[in-house]
Amino acid sequence: MKRIAFLFLLFLASQTVHSWKKDEFRACDQTPFCKRARFRKPGSCTLIAADVSISDGDLTAKLVPKAPQDHDQDPIKPLTLSISVYQDGILRLKIDEDPSLDPPKKRFQVPDVIVPEFESKKLWLQSASTEKLDGNNAGLSSVVYLSDGYEAVLRHDPFEVYVREKAGNRRVVSLNSHGLFDFEQLRVKKEDEDWEERFRGHTDTRPYGPQSISFDVSFYESDFVYGIPEHASSFALKPTRGPGVEESEPYRLFNLDVFEYVHDSPFGIYGSIPFMVSHGKSGKSSGFFWLNAAEMQIDVLAKGWDAEDGILMPIDQSRIDTFWMTEAGIVDTFFFIGPGPKDVVKQYMSVTGLPAMPQLFSTAYHQCRWNYRDEEDVENVDSKFDEHDIPYDVLWLDIEHTDGKRYFTWDKLLFPHPEEMQRKLAAKGRHMVTIVDPHIKRDDSFDLHKDASKRGYYVKDASGKDFDGWCWPGSSSYPDVLNPEIRSWWSEKFSYKNYIGSTPSLYIWNDMNEPSVFNGPEVTMPRDVLHLGGVEHRELHNAYGYYFHMATADGLVKRGDGKDRPFVLSRAFFAGSQRYGAVWTGDNSADWDHLRVSVPMILSLGLTGMSFSGADVGGFFGNPEPELLVRWYQLGAYYPFFRGHAHHDTKRREPWLFGERNTALMRDAIRIRYTLLPYFYTLFREANVTGVPVVRPLWMEFPSDEAAFSNDEAFMVGNSLLVQGIYETRAKHASVYLPGKESWYDLRTGTAYKGGKTHKLEVSEESIPAFQRAGTIVPRKDRFRRSSTQMMHDPFTLVMALNSSQEAEGELYLDDGKSFDFKQGAYIHRRFVFSNGHLTSLNVASSSPLGNSRFSSDCIIERIIILGYTPGAKTALVEPGNQKAEIELGPLRFGGQHGGGGAVTIRKPGVRVGEDWKIKIL
Repeated sequence: MKRIAFLFLLFLASQTVHSWKKDEFRACDQTPFCKRARFRKPGSCTLIAADVSISDGDLTAKLVPKAPQDHDQDPIKPLTLSISVYQDGILRLKIDEDPSLDPPKKRFQVPDVIVPEFESKKLWLQSASTEKLDGNNAGLSSVVYLSDGYEAVLRHDPFEVYVREKAGNRRVVSLNSHGLFDFEQLRVKKEDEDWEERFRGHTDTRPYGPQSISFDVSFYESDFVYGIPEHASSFALKPTRGPGVEESEPYRLFNLDVFEYVHDSPFGIYGSIPFMVSHGKSGKSSGFFWLNAAEMQIDVLAKGWDAEDGILMPIDQSRIDTFWMTEAGIVDTFFFIGPGPKDVVKQYMSVTGLPAMPQLFSTAYHQCRWNYRDEEDVENVDSKFDEHDIPYDVLWLDIEHTDGKRYFTWDKLLFPHPEEMQRKLAAKGRHMVTIVDPHIKRDDSFDLHKDASKRGYYVKDASGKDFDGWCWPGSSSYPDVLNPEIRSWWSEKFSYKNYIGSTPSLYIWNDMNEPSVFNGPEVTMPRDVLHLGGVEHRELHNAYGYYFHMATADGLVKRGDGKDRPFVLSRAFFAGSQRYGAVWTGDNSADWDHLRVSVPMILSLGLTGMSFSGADVGGFFGNPEPELLVRWYQLGAYYPFFRGHAHHDTKRREPWLFGERNTALMRDAIRIRYTLLPYFYTLFREANVTGVPVVRPLWMEFPSDEAAFSNDEAFMVGNSLLVQGIYETRAKHASVYLPGKESWYDLRTGTAYKGGKTHKLEVSEESIPAFQRAGTIVPRKDRFRRSSTQMMHDPFTLVMALNSSQEAEGELYLDDGKSFDFKQGAYIHRRFVFSNGHLTSLNVASSSPLGNSRFSSDCIIERIIILGYTPGAKTALVEPGNQKAEIELGPLRFGGQHGGGGAVTIRKPGVRVGEDWKIKIL
């Protein structure tokens, strides 16, 4: 036992020192299902659609081989196919083995991802029309209504499914147009067959044999495809096969604990969302989602990859072809017709659910490290923020705060008074987050382990015993969170009674939930481990962290009797994770490339539902030079999730440790975030209602601007702000493309720049390029406090950036920042419109408060800054009340490194933020 412990310590030491080891992880040619699928040639699918009919509101068919089968081979049994249609132009295609033919087991369908209300949006098909291609029976197709202007088509021979516009029969998305569909059916093992797979000393027993699925998907009117996180790569996905592509791996979706992942790689890391979005010169977008939690590999095929396959495709439409491969599961796919980029995102969200509305405090700045040593260290860090006038909201504790890596416990020597420690932070409006990972220490004196073991709640190994793997505590087991009963049990552990030392200001961090298993194949759980109902881990791997995140978030809701919004940060994620909290991009490194790649990573997450995301500011591994750290704070201030974090082997890097000048620069960056919190919170509400992400690619706001399609150095925050990082040391200039036809105003100086062109700008250490779009109004709070909680009653500033018509508009959303009362209508939602010299505040709350749910605010607007307005007028008239307010030149920002020159300012209009009013410039 001592030898095992010693070897484990050696392993941990190697993990903290060595970076990414490529050979620890499988490549496609080491992954049999991927290798087999990539070997297939276009046109090799011989299945045709037979017995096509309408049944239970769906278009159904059997997929059967066209030609007589060779008796020497295993017979190909018919597959069942169903096409369902839903509101908003969503097509669902399912293909599975026929249960009436008694397959060896039921193939896994991922539960609890599709929101229950989606099924109520089903359109029950009454009939299908039939059409012939080229007047020949082999070209028969069945056509059903999808939505106004769109149809779904099932071609019988060869089998193909696609969505098209009625006008001109122009295709949008298609499946199996290249005949690459393959579905390995479950069968009984023959005596001479070896189904086992081996990799680096690990054996996967594969008791059910090969069961992979693959097919091609084509996107029409497309020039780029995006999405399918998580990869540290460009936002626009690069081709992985075809002409001009040298040895390349497919984009891998397989949740893994990857130390110091490399940038510009298609290798899969901590999370997986099999949702792809296309966009093209037409300004139109479309999308495709495969609900499948097994390992997936996706090729983006270079133009000309199919030059010699002889398959005729529409030549009048630009197209991107992709090839999707998975190890197990079923075909359960969704086609999204758009046509706008925001429409595609909304359609996907109607299937997997809208992002949770976060608590206000969680949208502010978080300070984290592995690890703050003890209560004295916590108190010192907290007081230093105050001493240096730097606001922050959350202090985090990593694994060392526990008693021997037993979660829900405290090290009694280092943290003897956890409740008092939390109360001291809460007195300043601050919060604490502690880490709770899924590996449970196998220790008979640990009540959590004893309870889980006694109840049989652990995942089982292939022999049926509790799975035992190595992680931070040493020997560990993992709760089977696929099981709703076990998720409920887990959620009870967060009650104040069970989590001794926790208080209402404590929230949770789920790390290592891919799940990470140090001695497992590819540092994760073996694929033949068993879950509820005999489901193999291979079938649900990518959703394990999702179920764990779900159970933790539910636990915090239960803890607060359903009144307190949870905050849970998770490293692993899957489709639907947006309903349960935030994610981050994992164990990045303190280098300029990782700063640069954080932007496309966060854009990909937002596009696929995960609005609340960020990267570790400063880089988790390594010691950032002061300039890199400053630039990272300046960029990170605009991430949806804003947290500084570092590995325990790194030097301390709190913002005051790099000299007065750098402290001032980092303070200013953090203060920008606090100034913009009202705007960010409004955007989080927009995401919560519509699914449109907080941080967006430029082309989401400017869908016809081709110069924006592959730009992933800059991003939009909402529809009003454009930000571009500085990604190299000692930069003196930056080239910034500003899209659209209207002007953009520098956030610091108010200087106007023309849209539709690239500007070469001088940059200084003080800031990164950031602009407000003409025609927008952005709400701010300009008074500096210790935390966001202490800003609740502060007055607002509105910054109006006028367009060429001297108009602008924007929104502000307010609620109590913490409870679920907003769901009952307890909130303020205003739209501000400036036109014809009048600024009007309009109520756009979508519903009246229910019952006693009311939210009111005494906050006033103390300043209105107008950019792009020619000075002249001296006063403004405020209605109702017929009061006059002065107009003068004032600073654009207060308390920053660079306050900016004179901006036209309406001082002290004194109007309440929650009321109707009008201000007229005289």
